[in-house]
Amino acid sequence: MSRMIRVKVLGRGIEKEVEWKRGMKVADVLREVGFNTESAIARVNGKVVLEDDPVGDGDYVEVIPVVSGG
Repeated sequence: MSRMIRVKVLGRGIEKEVEWKRGMKVADVLREVGFNTESAIARVNGKVVLEDDPVGDGDYVEVIPVVSGG
């Protein structure tokens, strides 16, 4: 049975499941949905997290794209 992480990209209408792998970190999940740590921040199960924080099987990750401009 594969293990999954649910991911939602806020404001983009993207919701998907990503296969969880042992040792996976927030930065890995961001890459899976096309972001890097400079273009988005993440919440795991409702808590804002850092890019090196681990994610676990069954976690719910919300990706919040960063808006910048000048």
